[in-house]
Amino acid sequence: MILDAKPNPSSKFTRLAQWCSVMTGRPISFSIAAGLIALWLITGPIFHFSDTWQLIINTSTTIITFLMVFLIQNSQNRDTQAIQIKLDELIRATVGAHVALLDLEKLSEEELSEIRSDYARLAELAREHLAQGGSDTDAPEIEHGRVK
Repeated sequence: MILDAKPNPSSKFTRLAQWCSVMTGRPISFSIAAGLIALWLITGPIFHFSDTWQLIINTSTTIITFLMVFLIQNSQNRDTQAIQIKLDELIRATVGAHVALLDLEKLSEEELSEIRSDYARLAELAREHLAQGGSDTDAPEIEHGRVK
């Protein structure tokens, strides 16, 4: 079974990205960043608001932002993959669920649009049924792009 397998050790980059994500997400990190900006502002008059004084904050924030983009993207990719696997497992384990919905993220935009249309039609029918005093907890079938 897949769950019995031992997870592979993470790459150094993944471990670094996870650590940075945890550390930068803490309130103390925000406080430190705000403190550094306040310190920079306070030193403005000391350095006569010079070009070098401005360059320090501009360069620092640009470098930090540039690096954080990659760390955030790495975290989002891992989170998205984990969520997709969990959703796939819920679909797989639900009796009567359409297993063709597994791994949808690999489909083209056109294919996704067709499936989205089917579900939009289901929602429309459910709202109509609800407006007529019925329930919206039904599980109608979808077959070959048509709601049965």
